[in-house]
Amino acid sequence: MAGPPELNALKLVNTVDLVAAAAAKGGGGGVTIDPIELVLNSSGVVLVVLILLIAFSIACWYIIAYKYFVLSRAGRGTEKFLDAFWGSKRLDAIYQTAQELKSSPVAAVFRAGYVELSKIRAGRAQGAPEDSMAEQLGSLENVERALRRAQIAEHGYLERLVPFLATTGSTAPFVGLFGTVWGIMNAFINIGAKGAANLTTVAPGIAEALIATAIGLVAAIPAVMAYNFLGARIKGMVAEMESFQSDFLNIVKRHFLK
Repeated sequence: MAGPPELNALKLVNTVDLVAAAAAKGGGGGVTIDPIELVLNSSGVVLVVLILLIAFSIACWYIIAYKYFVLSRAGRGTEKFLDAFWGSKRLDAIYQTAQELKSSPVAAVFRAGYVELSKIRAGRAQGAPEDSMAEQLGSLENVERALRRAQIAEHGYLERLVPFLATTGSTAPFVGLFGTVWGIMNAFINIGAKGAANLTTVAPGIAEALIATAIGLVAAIPAVMAYNFLGARIKGMVAEMESFQSDFLNIVKRHFLK
């Protein structure tokens, strides 16, 4: 039954005061969440996932820096070697230059072809003065095989460690998602055990779970970008090796295997 207006107004004021006091006591100050503290205070499966993702990220950044240095050095060495190759008229002088440019994959291909060609020429000097057409074609095939083996070896060296970036880029988000799902599951289990579901109870557990996905993305995004960048550089160097192989075989056919 409604009372006098003055009494109802007094009850309304008292109710507002009680709600404000409860808000100030329970959550008025807000919940401060620090991502670094979330990582340090994680436990169980979420902690294992975070450590794994951080290790992946550190390894990826090391590979990115190392392969960038290797590919840059290989590019500079290849430019120097090609300048020497097309500017010189003697293969032995080019071979001496190639010996000094160990970082160049094209120089390594030339060294393999030159060594095989030297063996063929030494064998001819000790044998008959004229070779048959079949023997000349067999000699050319030996040089081509030597060039191909060297190209495959250099290609493998250039691509070493790069597939790890692709692996990290494709799996890190899923590893982080696994940590998030596990953390959210534990958060709801804790809510059920406490019998309370307010922001103060839910926020830390959910934030700890979501930080796993965030770190997974932080590890994956640079890995994918670096993989595409380094892959393009490697493809360019492989194309240079293939082009040089064709040019070297043409020179051998014209001047050394007549």
